[in-house]
Amino acid sequence: MSNLVIRVVFYAAEKSLIQAIRYQVFQVEQGVDAVLEFDGQDEAAIHLLAHLNGEPVGTARIRLLSDQLAKIERVAVLSNCRGQGIGKRLMEEAIVFLNTKNIPEIKVNAQHYVKDFYQKLGFEQRGEVFEEAGIPHIEMRLRSL
Repeated sequence: MSNLVIRVVFYAAEKSLIQAIRYQVFQVEQGVDAVLEFDGQDEAAIHLLAHLNGEPVGTARIRLLSDQLAKIERVAVLSNCRGQGIGKRLMEEAIVFLNTKNIPEIKVNAQHYVKDFYQKLGFEQRGEVFEEAGIPHIEMRLRSL
């Protein structure tokens, strides 16, 4: 995956690319309502953008919930690029970024069907399955430091 580049980006500068990826993954593929997907939190969040061979293919959003807890969300990789480790690299980069900010705990509300993906990254399940945007999710946590 030597042609994969993941950067922390300014949302205002990369808004159209981030939105295009999330639109395709969440709205088109999964049927998530645009009001839920584009929830007004993007401007204050930290964003990662993945480029493969110069093309934007994935994104993730980080929100700092407190000085002790951050949430990684909106992790999306275009369908034609899945299975290449891009989602894993996005998560690893997000975790490294949060470690540099000394945030000790990270949470994700993982879609239930990809729970194992997050467990392989060290996240542990918290609580029971719940519905978010009409999709079963599970809260998962990682002690990052």
